[in-house]
Amino acid sequence: MSTETGTSTAAPTAVDRPAHRDGNVLRWLAAYTASMVGDTVYYVALSWAAVRAGTATEAGLVMSASALPRALLMLGGGVVADRFGPRRVVIGSDAVRCAAVGAVALLLFLTGPGLWPLAVLALVFGTVDAVFMPAVGALPARITGQGQLARVQGMRGLAIRFASITGAPLGGLAVALGGAAAAFALAGLLIAVSVPLLVTVRMREPAPDDTVTREDRGRRTAWRDLLDGLRYVRGHRILGPLMLTIALGDLGFVGPLNVGLTLLADERGWGASGMGWVLAGFGAGAGAVSLLLAVRGRLPHAGRTAGWSLLAGCVAVGALARVPSVIGAVGIAALVGLLAGLSGALCGALLQTHADPAFLGRVTAVSGLVSLGLAPLSMPLTAASIGMWGTGPVFAVSAAVCGLGGVAALGFPGLRRAQLPG
Repeated sequence: MSTETGTSTAAPTAVDRPAHRDGNVLRWLAAYTASMVGDTVYYVALSWAAVRAGTATEAGLVMSASALPRALLMLGGGVVADRFGPRRVVIGSDAVRCAAVGAVALLLFLTGPGLWPLAVLALVFGTVDAVFMPAVGALPARITGQGQLARVQGMRGLAIRFASITGAPLGGLAVALGGAAAAFALAGLLIAVSVPLLVTVRMREPAPDDTVTREDRGRRTAWRDLLDGLRYVRGHRILGPLMLTIALGDLGFVGPLNVGLTLLADERGWGASGMGWVLAGFGAGAGAVSLLLAVRGRLPHAGRTAGWSLLAGCVAVGALARVPSVIGAVGIAALVGLLAGLSGALCGALLQTHADPAFLGRVTAVSGLVSLGLAPLSMPLTAASIGMWGTGPVFAVSAAVCGLGGVAALGFPGLRRAQLPG
């Protein structure tokens, strides 16, 4: 298995220096933030251009075109990240995404909007995301010490919140001033900013796997690497239960907080503005947890805390459908964001610290497949179920599924006793 090559093998002060004061980590964070803002602008541009070029159904198909290749290729993307090194894969992925978005922007400048280039672009993005996401997940463990990984998770959460807050208005402004072509051009420029920043990030080499000889390593196939990664996750006393916890938590949260919240706002007569305030409450809660982890660095009893957070979060999800007023819903949504953000950040930090760096791309790919492949399937099911039984029963079932994630975290001794270093 090949390893990462770069400007140096390790950041000399990465272990001792707090992540928020480490220039190496901050360069990675700047690159990640620019890429995430560019992604948000891209989705605004894609949705606008698709609506202008076709019917609502056709626009929906274009917007969902990236999901299939991303789900099908995600596990293979983890193998690529581990074989070639996460930084190299992220740089290459961002370069491809930048080139694809730039090509569509140029095409829209020269011609009118059409569905086929948008569909091709969505498929390219989905394919590249399948290798980009596992590589992004494997990067933090290569740029800082294990004791700083919880803080890095908090910083990453803040970057995601910043991208969601700024990216959509930037994309809307670009569309208003220059149409979809200008928005695509802006997205490509933002993604391009990440490349030179990532080139300057210093990487730590993973320890070699002493159980694999050099001759055997040369004969290893991608398929064997994939199977080895799946066996590694399944047999790990923390990572196996952690994947179950993540899957159940995401399945319980995703449906109600996406399509379910829209239908709840319509049922209660809150309107689009009310729904926006509820979403803002959720974002504020999640952002507060990210800030807490970024400043504090770690929380004790991480496995136990993640489990209890999921159990408390499931109660909040169920209560959300029972609140008649917007103000009450905003408060409960903030609590959901706080608890979901806490459990998600701790699960991510536990994954980073307990996975062998040589397997981290594949471990992250399994987690990404759970979150991005399985959880979104609950959204159409949630919508159909609400249409048949109403919001209250469906939110209650979703809350129960989420609660099972907490039970899994607390029920497996290895995960329940898991700690973060530091």
